[in-house]
Order: sequence, then structure tokens, then C-alpha cells
Amino acid sequence: MPFSQLGLSQTLNDHLVANGYATPTPIQAKAIPAILSGRDVMAAAQTGTGKTAAFSLPMIQMLAKGQKAKNNQARALVLTPTRELAAQVHDNAHRYGQPLGIRSEAVYGGVKINPQMQRLRGGVDILVATPGRLLDLHQQNAISFDDLEILVLDEADRMLDMGFIHDLKKIMALLPKKRQNLMFSATFADHIRDLARSLMHNPEQIDVTPPNSTAKNVKQWLIPADKKAKPKLLIHLIKQHNWYQVLVFSRTKHGANKLVKLLDTAGINAAAIHGNKSQAARMKALANFKDKSIQVLVATDIAARGLDISQLPIVINIDLPNVAEDYVHRIGRTGRAEQTGEALSLVSADEIEYLNDIEQLIQKHIEREYEPGFEPSHEVPFSKPIRPLKTKRPKKNKPKTGNVDNRTGTSNNDSSNQKLAPRRKPNKPNRTNNSNTKSASDQRPANKPSANKPRQGKPSGQKQRSSNTSNKALSPWDKRSSS
Repeated sequence: MPFSQLGLSQTLNDHLVANGYATPTPIQAKAIPAILSGRDVMAAAQTGTGKTAAFSLPMIQMLAKGQKAKNNQARALVLTPTRELAAQVHDNAHRYGQPLGIRSEAVYGGVKINPQMQRLRGGVDILVATPGRLLDLHQQNAISFDDLEILVLDEADRMLDMGFIHDLKKIMALLPKKRQNLMFSATFADHIRDLARSLMHNPEQIDVTPPNSTAKNVKQWLIPADKKAKPKLLIHLIKQHNWYQVLVFSRTKHGANKLVKLLDTAGINAAAIHGNKSQAARMKALANFKDKSIQVLVATDIAARGLDISQLPIVINIDLPNVAEDYVHRIGRTGRAEQTGEALSLVSADEIEYLNDIEQLIQKHIEREYEPGFEPSHEVPFSKPIRPLKTKRPKKNKPKTGNVDNRTGTSNNDSSNQKLAPRRKPNKPNRTNNSNTKSASDQRPANKPSANKPRQGKPSGQKQRSSNTSNKALSPWDKRSSS
């Protein structure tokens, strides 16, 4: 099926054919018509299957039919979790939108904010942003959303995992309620689907592959090894197989920097990319890796989203991720656009729980191969049997009752959920003598003082005694107290 049958304009179709895009991917074939119809869309597909084009192409066509953006306004907003992904989405939107005159910009942290503010003065059709920098720009009145038509959450699951939920809520409060919402990601956990349903209006759900699945054209295997022997094993494998372009994932920033030093010492040109690196250093390392100026790029999971390297032959996990879903995103950097690829993991005995979680998520055991000379002294235990994934049952509505919630003061069977009148507490007796008026119940004989009236000179906190006790015999305790 060509792109022309998906409802795209002839101008866009000719531009795609000129750039070598002849046939849409499964996610593009399903998502593009749904987006063009104006519906909210929630789509899940494997990394590298063309999700960016799936929402960029129809968005560009719909924006081309409207008016140009006003000053400091954005007509479409794309939120991404990382700078690299924001830059990648912006590049694609800029390339696809050129024939129709669609203007796009990308804003993210790690660089100066003033140049970004200047570029937004004339308004943009498509704004690609990370949540934190977007809020900074809005606070400085550099961007407004009065004319926003489309909102895209790209890699929404990663944004939630990275703690952007509060920033997302702030951004949603700034946007007009009448808009088209699109959500794209490689994985969709149940709590993310619940969030999507709360933000979207009757979305069309598109799943072109089973949830959290990996590409079939990517060979996956692992090599058991002791933790301390992993760097030497990695160097040995790179030299033995003559791998010319290797993406290595490390769990920590410190581990990534340490590994780069060991690789350089072994004569393997390498660079690291992680959150502590400046944006300029990250972009330079990525560019050098793409043009093969460096042989190995060591990255953390923060930088995993948005790394789009065409025909990347192999991805190596020197550390398994502690979140199973990150494994899917890691190996999704290879085997993109239906190309073949390899995904190797170096696993030590203390990572068995991570391995079990990953194999349970992808619903298969990863093949084990031992490397001669690097047999582990601490054997990796056998993996647990694969359990079928549980299907989540829809929640049943609880029967309505007439009970009142004491914490909120609301009735369960009150559809309007209005607050009931709070219970009035009984009035406490007036303990002061400043008032000139008393109720009838408070009137006492003049020769009999009130029991509530404190005695002069009595320390606070002691129990007050009425004056009629003076005629009675004092107990030993009363004598000690009076003295």
C-alpha cells in the first residue's frame, strides 16, 4: 500500500518518494488515517518502526491547511523525555514539512535559553520540547498555547519513569481543552494507559505488535561473565569480531566514563553520552559515532531514547537495566526499519533478578553462549520458567451506598458529590470571666464561686479545687500541696 492511499496529499507523497520512502510501515498505515480523521490516537509499536513519521506526516498536512502561527504561539506541541529525541523529532518534522512551508523548532535544556526565546518570537507551527525547558520558556512569556491544535506525547512511558508527571500536569493546565491528543511509545504499561485515558477523549488504540515485544530481526543472546571481567571481555569481543560501530549501554554515568577510559587505553576510540555531559558534547559524540569517527559509543538509559543510527549492527549491554522495559528500548536501537541487528548482554550472577524480569517481559528465554577464556567463577543461575502474562480485567463499579465519608463529608450515593454540612461540635463552657453576660445554666450563688475559676497563686496545670474544700479535713497529700 503506497502513502497516497493513506490520505496524504500529493505534495507530501511526492516528497516521500523522492526521499526513498515508498511503502508505509504497519504503524504508519494504521495511525496516519486515524490522525487525519481528527481522532485522539494512542499507538504502541516497536522502536525503529517509523513512529515519528506516523504522527509527523498527518500533523504537517493538517497544519498546512490552517493559518500560520502568530507571534510567540505554537500550533502543535510535541513533548519528548530527552534532548536527543527532541532533536531527532525536530529534524524529521523539518524535513517532512519543507515542501508545505511548515516551520518547526526544538527547545530543550543544556543550552542557552535566549537564542530559543528569539526563535519563538515569530511563532512556530510545530514545537518539539522537553517538559522542563518548555515551562521555563512559558514563565518568561516566550511561548503561549492559545492557538494550540495538536498535542503529541512521544515516549510517554519514559517521561513518567523519569519523574515528569508533575511537569506534564502543569503543561496540561496551560493548554486549551479543545485539541487533538496523540500518544506514541514502544511500551505501554497499565498505569500509563490509565493516564492516557484520563487525558484523551475516546482515543483509538493501535497496537501493531504485542506489548513490550522485541523485533524478530534482532538476534538476542547473552554471555555469562564475572562482573570484574566484563570490560576485558568487551574489548576481546570487539577486536575478535572486528565490530566497527558498537553501541554499549551502561547502568551508571560513572561506569560509562570508566569504560571509555579502558577502551581508549586498549586502542579503541570511544566516547560517552549521558546526563552529566553538556548538550554540545552529547551532540558531538553522537555525530562522530554516526559518521564512524569513533568506534564505540557508551550511553546510559537516559540517552537511549532518540538515538537514531541507521544500520547500527550491534548493541551490547555491559550492565542489564534495572527496569525491564528499558531493555526493549536499548535493543531497539538496532534492527531499525526492518534491518537486521544483534543484541548482546554480558550478565553476571548478581544480575539474575534483572534477567528474570526481562525474560518475563519479552516472554522468552535469551540464549546463553560461553566465551572461551572468560568462563565465570560465579555461575549465573538458571532462569525462572516463563509465566504467561496476566490480562488486566476491567474494574467493576462498586455498588452505591448511603454511607457518608467522614474524611470528605460526602455521601457515596450523591452523584453531585457535594459536601455535606459538617457536624457541629458542642460548645465548650466559657472558662473566662471577662464576659458580663451569662446564661441561666451558668448562674451560681454569689457565696459559692465557680469551680472553673482558678485560685490565685495556683500554678498552672494543677487540678483546681472549689472553695468549699476548706471546711473539710485535708489529706496528707493536700497538706503537702498546700505547704
